[in-house]
Amino acid sequence: MISYIMPKEPGYRLIRSKKRKKTIALRIQRNGVITIRAPYHTPSRDIDRFYEDKKQWLSKKLSSKGISPGTPKKFITGETFLFLGTSYELDIRDPNGGKATLDFSNNRFVLSGNHNDRVKELFIRWYKKEALKKITERVDFYSRRLDLFPEGVKITNAEYRWGSCSAGNVLCFSWRLAMIPPAVVDYVVVHELLHMKEKNHSPKFWHFVETAMPRFQEQKQWLKNNSYGLFL
Repeated sequence: MISYIMPKEPGYRLIRSKKRKKTIALRIQRNGVITIRAPYHTPSRDIDRFYEDKKQWLSKKLSSKGISPGTPKKFITGETFLFLGTSYELDIRDPNGGKATLDFSNNRFVLSGNHNDRVKELFIRWYKKEALKKITERVDFYSRRLDLFPEGVKITNAEYRWGSCSAGNVLCFSWRLAMIPPAVVDYVVVHELLHMKEKNHSPKFWHFVETAMPRFQEQKQWLKNNSYGLFL
């Protein structure tokens, strides 16, 4: 299970916009990262003052939602990233080399080449590939066990749902599932497969889930406890 450390003082991500004319705005993202948007030429001291004025409100808001303030990834050597529930370090090599590539080798992420500001994009692309591989394998496994065969499997950029089952029985899954433990991936797969039988969350549906996976509550609770850390 992922552990979280509550920083003494949350930081924020600043986005300056030439389109924004006057006001400074603050938003708490789903992953706990605090984003401030300000007009392009707003003095830094005004932004810091705005943030200071909001601190007490922020603390109450974060606590009420059970969120630990997130820290945006810096994509630097030694920083850790999740893969199937385990954290692995990033190793950056030859940053001035040729085409940027991201690989997973010897239990670490290896970033090579001239990546500039494309690291997040490279990670998402890598996670999507791994998510499709893992989830397709588990869908095939549980389809045979449950005798439920979907029309297709897709990997999406969804931020607010782990998976979905369309009216035509196409299963969609967020690429973020590549970050979570295999047992939790299995729960999400079983959950969506069983929506082919029951398109709602009625007691009948949850009975199907429990029959297929008697300890599903543990995996469901894991998602509830850890979902805010599963972002880049």
